Amino acid sequence: MGGPGDPPEGTPEGGPGGGEDEYRSVVFDESFVRAARLQEYSARERMADHAPAVRRRPPLHRGLSGQVLVLVLLIAVAFGTAIYMGVRHPYSSPQARRAVDPLRMTVIPLVPQGKVPGAADVEYLYAHSPAAQFAVGADGIPLPASRSTAHFSDGQVVTALTTAKDYIVHSSLYPEVLDSSEVQPARALVDPEQLEQFDQSFGHPAADGRHAPTGWMVRFDPTRAELADRKIRVQGSLQAVETDSSTLEVTADHTFVYALRPTGADAEAPVSLFTVRRELTFRFDRDDLRTHQVQLVVSYVQAGPLSCAEDATNHLNPLLAGQTARTGGPAGTDPYATGSATALCGTLATGAQPKV
Repeated sequence: MGGPGDPPEGTPEGGPGGGEDEYRSVVFDESFVRAARLQEYSARERMADHAPAVRRRPPLHRGLSGQVLVLVLLIAVAFGTAIYMGVRHPYSSPQARRAVDPLRMTVIPLVPQGKVPGAADVEYLYAHSPAAQFAVGADGIPLPASRSTAHFSDGQVVTALTTAKDYIVHSSLYPEVLDSSEVQPARALVDPEQLEQFDQSFGHPAADGRHAPTGWMVRFDPTRAELADRKIRVQGSLQAVETDSSTLEVTADHTFVYALRPTGADAEAPVSLFTVRRELTFRFDRDDLRTHQVQLVVSYVQAGPLSCAEDATNHLNPLLAGQTARTGGPAGTDPYATGSATALCGTLATGAQPKV
């Protein structure tokens, strides 16, 4: 039976809904009609103008040429930006980078003028010393107020100051550095072009003003002394200046005071204070700012109580509570020898020691 709307005889062949229609797959939608190159005149137009049945339509503008133009413009802008960034990149290329200067270092032992004072109570010693008002640890290394320079932003200046502080903390306050068991905390912050000098300093220490481990960091002879208190007292300052259009320089001047006792001694053994003043000069180019590493170019260290007769190149060998300096001066200096540094020694002022 046919459906409710079908003729009684069914749908005729060739009609809608009928049998197979070879033209059924051809769909003349609106886009197809609009795209036709020929357009039939209306009956009215043909009557009025006696025109042909059809006329040719102007080419349909699909916007392709506009898209091509936009694409060309985008490529041109991207190419121009790449060239600009290549010329104006904020970080200098390795080829254009200035050579990194080697570290120049001076370590001066300070000799006490008598027995080294000591006490069993660490806090008592600090309270009766010039370090009584010093801050503890990294709190004694505050960052100064900073501002941009002619060629470096405020953020870059802060990065230089922060990285310099990190190096000072890693090389002066880490217990594993102080007891000579580690060098990596400080080494990780050294500019790659100074690593050869750094490694040679620890592999083959020499009192030549270039390869003294104590110029890179504070380290004690672990067979002689150990920390009696990890609350190291610190006071000092940091300052950053621009030296040229590609270099920031940070100067650091800090005094560290360590409480020490003989290695392996019990908790009741007398404790003495050991003072180290480090004046360091760091340089930063844009590569260093990006990688958070330092070029350490000057290290001037005064430390005591020490004995001038003992070598302070590889380790600092503190004189502890009740000890006095050995007689004799520093190792002799040969003015005819090349490549060696002049041996220096100083006297530790009485006022620099705790009053006990």
